[in-house]
Amino acid sequence: MAKSRFQYVLPDHRVEYGVEVELDSLKIDEDAQRGLNPKRAKSIADGLIVEALGSIVVSERADGSRYVVDGMHRTEACRIRGLHTITAEIHYGLTQQQEATLFLIKNRESAKVSTLDEYRVGLTAGDVLCVSVDRVLKGHDLGLGSSSRNSVGAVSAVLRITKQYGPEILDRTLKVVQTAWGRDKESWDGVILGGVAMFLGRHGSQIDDDDLAKRMLKRGLAARWRSEALTRASNGGYNNSGTGSRESQCYQMVKESWNKGRTAANRID
Repeated sequence: MAKSRFQYVLPDHRVEYGVEVELDSLKIDEDAQRGLNPKRAKSIADGLIVEALGSIVVSERADGSRYVVDGMHRTEACRIRGLHTITAEIHYGLTQQQEATLFLIKNRESAKVSTLDEYRVGLTAGDVLCVSVDRVLKGHDLGLGSSSRNSVGAVSAVLRITKQYGPEILDRTLKVVQTAWGRDKESWDGVILGGVAMFLGRHGSQIDDDDLAKRMLKRGLAARWRSEALTRASNGGYNNSGTGSRESQCYQMVKESWNKGRTAANRID
């Protein structure tokens, strides 16, 4: 099973199991977990078997308020069906940040949680990786999660770049790409970001970023880069068509652009 990119730590605290709680007493803090999907809740409600619900996870804060940490859709399904109580595992004395961490712990092996949800909740939990990514993106006035001129849709790529090479390389990558092609959703493509970051991560100390951006632009716009990287990867056969191969091909294209017209002594091997 793949190792999680996030780190999870919780303090010792009191937990009670099998507690019947009133649905009307439960609140949702969407900064500490994913957003509610009404269609999913309705689907659960339509096929609800009360005896098979299991326990939801609830945090009772210092002021006595109770927040659903895990089981939000089951909770909403019970409300739809007109039920009044649900069985819960109650955690006492956690902060909002610790609730977010608990959510990640409960869902780290689950395919239900998207990378974007895990990133967003990781911010609330104070995860170092998430906080580093957020700081760099804000420095570029960029969001994360949708593809537009002001938001990067390649969530996994941004997290992977930062984890592998550090926030400095993410920062330089975004600067190079924007200098080359401006702010556009094509510029923030994950294959391109991954290829440029790989190049800067390996050879960054030898690179002038502005010069690199100019050389990349001479080769063509971002859409052409992505298309060429995909074509190169596909020509390598079925087993070479994955994200890693496409990013590697983009890396080769960045290296070719940097080396073009340089003497052997100044080329990067």
